[in-house]
Amino acid sequence: MSLFSLAVKGGIMMLPIFLCSLLAVYVVIERYVLLRSIHIDVGYFLANVREAFRKQHIAGVEALCAKTQASLAAILQRGIIKHQSGHYAIKEAIENAGREEIYRLEKHLNWLATIAGIAPMLGFLGTVTGMISVFQQIEARGANIVPSDLSGGIWEALITTAFGLMVGIPAYAFYNYFVSRVEKFVHELEITATESIDLLGESNGQVHEKNPAEHSFAPQPKRSPTSTIAYSPKKRTFGDDDFFTAQ
Repeated sequence: MSLFSLAVKGGIMMLPIFLCSLLAVYVVIERYVLLRSIHIDVGYFLANVREAFRKQHIAGVEALCAKTQASLAAILQRGIIKHQSGHYAIKEAIENAGREEIYRLEKHLNWLATIAGIAPMLGFLGTVTGMISVFQQIEARGANIVPSDLSGGIWEALITTAFGLMVGIPAYAFYNYFVSRVEKFVHELEITATESIDLLGESNGQVHEKNPAEHSFAPQPKRSPTSTIAYSPKKRTFGDDDFFTAQ
């Protein structure tokens, strides 16, 4: 029996499960393409940035960022544009650019979390309604019921649970994968922004005392989508005291 014929026997609850699978495929492809496009060798990029700063060549750093097709470069460029406006302006420019980029990276991830939770639940609901139908048949037939009649109705009722799990499990796996990729980007952003702001300050003749507590993103309360699966991504945004405290 083909997968399609099994899906047809699953009943009306297969329709929302099928729609969930389409939406999950769309989000997975769209997020994968986006996250792949922002990938950059951070070590190589920072080495080039340090070299340009060592030569006191701000214009060269800005040209390097403009040439590099990556989010980190675009965020750094926003700070370089403000390099003559002082430390606070540089910090604000990078923080604002970072907020925008993290929001763009986390967009639609909540869809995957929702699908991972509701697809199995829709499957369970289809199984429950199918079992209700089976027991109605038992009541109607009374003593004339045969085991083959029951087994056919039960396995058809279980189809929705199987398909719900087939959609929910991959959605949950991809959700965690994308969250880890966003976390990695945030870590790279912290490193790049911290060092770049230091270099900008030094190029302007400003010396800032480093404090590790200032160079991190402030974690917000963890999301907990309504589902039987506990999700707790570390959603990070820039806080007022991120990177540096204004002098």
